[in-house]
Amino acid sequence: MKSKIIDFDQHLYHEIEDEDEAEKYLDDALPSIGHIVMYFNALESSLDKILCENFTDRTDTIGLIVLNGMNFSSKVELFKRFCDDFHLAVDQSIEGYEQLINNIKESGKLRNLVVHANWESTDEHGYTYIRLKMSKQGMHQEYVQFSVEALQKIINLIITTRWDLYKYWDLRDELLHK
Repeated sequence: MKSKIIDFDQHLYHEIEDEDEAEKYLDDALPSIGHIVMYFNALESSLDKILCENFTDRTDTIGLIVLNGMNFSSKVELFKRFCDDFHLAVDQSIEGYEQLINNIKESGKLRNLVVHANWESTDEHGYTYIRLKMSKQGMHQEYVQFSVEALQKIINLIITTRWDLYKYWDLRDELLHK
């Protein structure tokens, strides 16, 4: 995904030269945005299920009480702490674990970019307003270009990460029952 920064100048404004082309761009992107939301929710649900199993495999109640109200990044950190502790206890790591953690975090980051983007600001080139950045150099508007291909890559990352999470959990169970 390409990004661009524009200096903030008095009013938060998004220049769209060809509104018809911008509308076409959005029409093409909207199904992918929906898929990102759907597949990310499935990833988070899978993470919840696995976290609940850490407490007890007899009921999800205890895990759900703990997870209730937690945001995604807190769940990822809890999962990581459980896994790190497990790896210490069995004195063995599972190949791909670090990459899995990175992919889970990246999936959350990219999902947030997509879901919290100001899609009405999308221009004819697909640049969409993300946030206002403030620094010692001043205020700047940040835009990201969500091409259909880039959105598809996000979808693929989320789907792959979910399956990698289950593969990791299966390998962990194998180690646990040796």
